Amino acid sequence: MDIPAILDRLMRVARELNLPFGDRQMTYNSRLAQELGKWAEDQGRGDAFHMAVFLAYFHRGENIALPEILVRICEGVGLDPAAARKVLDRRTYREAVDRDWQRCREMEITVVPTFMVGDRRLVGALSYEALESMLTSAGVIRRSSSNNESR
Repeated sequence: MDIPAILDRLMRVARELNLPFGDRQMTYNSRLAQELGKWAEDQGRGDAFHMAVFLAYFHRGENIALPEILVRICEGVGLDPAAARKVLDRRTYREAVDRDWQRCREMEITVVPTFMVGDRRLVGALSYEALESMLTSAGVIRRSSSNNESR
């Protein structure tokens, strides 16, 4: 696996899509962020939390392994920081994330993103066209849109 090439492609795609993607130099353990993400989903703020973690990690290069960073992110998306701290301290969602990881092992998923349709899979940050091709070849019918066809 050529990590520099993968990061180069991610940065290129991010620029094309106007997504913020910084030149991060460190990789941090995301386990606590995953656990807190499960909690944020239960609070109805999962999407906001995941986007905020993405920006913190990939754009600003923040260490999302640190509980204080995660609590600040929670507060920034409207979640109770004291409740977030309690979830982290008690590791309330540890087993839920363990189950997610076990399911990934059973399905032999080792890279994110991985898209699966039936027995077919696409692995990595691929183009919209690659995903569309996989879906089309699997017989998925494209829904028509009432507004302009957009991706």
